[in-house]
Amino acid sequence: MRPGIPLTEKLGRVFTALAGEVAQQIDVEVRGEITEYDVKVLELAALKGVFTDIVEDRVSYVNAPLLAAERGTAVRLVLDSESPDHRNLITIRGTLADGSQISVSGTLIGISQKERLVEVNGFEIDIEPTEHPAFFTYADRPGMVGTVGGILGDAGVNIAGMQVSRRDKGGEALVALSVDSAIPAETLAEIETAINAASVRAADPV
Repeated sequence: MRPGIPLTEKLGRVFTALAGEVAQQIDVEVRGEITEYDVKVLELAALKGVFTDIVEDRVSYVNAPLLAAERGTAVRLVLDSESPDHRNLITIRGTLADGSQISVSGTLIGISQKERLVEVNGFEIDIEPTEHPAFFTYADRPGMVGTVGGILGDAGVNIAGMQVSRRDKGGEALVALSVDSAIPAETLAEIETAINAASVRAADPV
């Protein structure tokens, strides 16, 4: 259980970055062998991560549920012993005010229990979560990865990991990034314009 707690907090931060607002409904879905245990703490860890970048005050396992209630966010813990693709899988799924859904999933792999992000909004990925994740969606076409990398390089932002995921050739694509420092807001805006992005999201833009 213990290795899943920091992973779930990171998933919560990624969820907030993707949502860009407070969700009306949040489901913390836990799948796999871990459901044999009391996983209530993972629900608290998810809420702590979700609200860490929303409120100025320190967020704890004690006040996180209160913060959700104050903002009208309904929270549900969903358990499923079946996990087809991973031994254990934690997903935070939420519904926003306009009815759209946001989801992010993570797992732990190997003997050392390394943290991995494995899904974002239905896109399959495999990347290590860091303090400063970023996600760009755009119409799949050549040259976009180089464009993103060049702009980040000019801004002095070092890429720790990058992955491109797409459902169909020429369809919508997702670039998932882990970087060593927060991406400046003006750099995010430059990337959005350069790749004609449908969505640009990052945790802790400065």
